Amino acid sequence: MRSDPLARDNAAPARWLSIVGIGEDGVAGLTPVARGLVAAAEVVFGGERHLALAAPLIRGATRPWPSPFERAVADVLALRGRAVCVLASGDPYLHGVGSVLVRHVDPGETVTVPAPSAFSLAAARLGWALPDAATVSLHGKMLDLVRPHLQPGARVLALTSDGDGPAALARLLVETGFGGSRLTVLEALGGPRERVRTVRADAFVLEAVDPLNIVAIEVVAGPNARVLARAPGLPDRLFEHDGQITKSEVRALTLSALAPRRGELLWDIGAGSGSVAIEWMLADPSLRAIAVEAHAERAARIRRNAAAFGVPGLEVVEGSAPGALAGLPQPQAVFVGGGANAEVLDAAAAALVSGGRLVVNAVTLETESLLVARHAARSGDLIRIAIDRAGILGGMQTWRPALPVTQSTWVKP
Repeated sequence: MRSDPLARDNAAPARWLSIVGIGEDGVAGLTPVARGLVAAAEVVFGGERHLALAAPLIRGATRPWPSPFERAVADVLALRGRAVCVLASGDPYLHGVGSVLVRHVDPGETVTVPAPSAFSLAAARLGWALPDAATVSLHGKMLDLVRPHLQPGARVLALTSDGDGPAALARLLVETGFGGSRLTVLEALGGPRERVRTVRADAFVLEAVDPLNIVAIEVVAGPNARVLARAPGLPDRLFEHDGQITKSEVRALTLSALAPRRGELLWDIGAGSGSVAIEWMLADPSLRAIAVEAHAERAARIRRNAAAFGVPGLEVVEGSAPGALAGLPQPQAVFVGGGANAEVLDAAAAALVSGGRLVVNAVTLETESLLVARHAARSGDLIRIAIDRAGILGGMQTWRPALPVTQSTWVKP
């Protein structure tokens, strides 16, 4: 019989840190390898619940996670070279402590034995194909993160923070027009306290929900549901604004010019309602954005819009450019939609990484003249966007032109 290669690695001196996923079934659900790692550890880290579940195996010292959790990494690293075991819920690399530790510890120093995640267990109970369901962790995060996933007919698995999470999620669904959605609350999966209950969002009456729960949502959109389309150029009416907003059609062209790529950061200077930064972040969960806005009332409005569109991570900086740009992390793309002048454009161009994109929209002759001059000096793309909308004139329909927009796109060499 061939020996287990993982077991050989366990004995390697370099692999001092083991990360073991444990479920609600405790020791009974652990593999022999996982049991051996826990038993052999000099020090075992974990939450109070994890340590209690693994208690029959633990022979070394136990270290509950500190509060705040940020100190935990330093505590683990301080024991480098000793036999250390970290207990985690389910899959340590799916919204778990493994994802945090691996930023500081070379994978070659670790051995990881995952258990089924809450998402996997929920899909198994429901008979859902996991790749066909959207998964979102709301644990310790704003419920607004679920909003982009609320698409007609979609299936969503949402991990919540506590026993109040499912009811709060039901309220959000009702408020946004998805009250007819079917919610299945799956509690303490995999253990003796497991329970599965189903209810409509607009008739949520479940009580005494276990703090360890995941909510499965079968999305039903009502007539006025706030459905966020997958393409850029969302309707202006979905945004709270005071008129300072990049209009839908122009916004779609602007996002196309900004060309978001995975993991990139956008500066949205003179953000107004934040519509461009918000749609940038909606393009992919890995994208980040900083909205720079001089007016406090608009800055507050941007924050509200970001929450309403499910991107509460949008950072808002109150202040005027270029001064407000000092100290911000380097962007891969910059959009200037308001307050463009030579100083702002120079600062934006200087901040961009090589290959970064600078997109500027102008509606005034003064700003347009500036863009024309810069286009002549360093090329790039310069286009004019003219939009006509049908309107009423004397009881009949005619075309009403919107203000034309001159758009400059420049890629930094």
